[in-house]
Amino acid sequence: MNGLSIIMAAGDGGAGQAKAFAPLDFSTFPSQLFWLFLSFGILLFLLSKVLLPRLGGILEERSNRIADDLDSAARMQREAEQAGKAYEQSLSDARAKAHNVAETTRASVNAELEAELLVADEQTAKQTAQAEAKIQATRAAAMANVDEIAAETALALTQHLYPKKVSITAVRKAIKALG
Repeated sequence: MNGLSIIMAAGDGGAGQAKAFAPLDFSTFPSQLFWLFLSFGILLFLLSKVLLPRLGGILEERSNRIADDLDSAARMQREAEQAGKAYEQSLSDARAKAHNVAETTRASVNAELEAELLVADEQTAKQTAQAEAKIQATRAAAMANVDEIAAETALALTQHLYPKKVSITAVRKAIKALG
């Protein structure tokens, strides 16, 4: 006995009559083919009209969302680049302004310093002139006293070295004659 007849005999329950396995029974082929075509036709119809359009919509929506996200990312990147350029420009402007302020401040401080130096030089010149005038007055007074001191010193020396009496007027005349 072959394997097919064993299977058929086992399904028979041992009644003795061998029945063919239902899917392999040629007498049921037309009904099986009918239900096969009908099932696949309904499945094909459902796939083409319900499932595939939904999948296509989902894929298209996802594709559109991805394209929108890429567009917004590109737009944001352009905005970021523009913001970066604007930042660099404002930073450059601020540096230039700070440089100009520093130069202006430096120039005004230098001008103020020069003006103060001129005032200080004028005050120093005035003080120097006053000091020189005082020195000249003191020198003149000292020089006037030098003749008197020289006359008194000469008189004292003469009296100490020379036994005769000498007058102060004679000593003054002698000093003027020498000087």
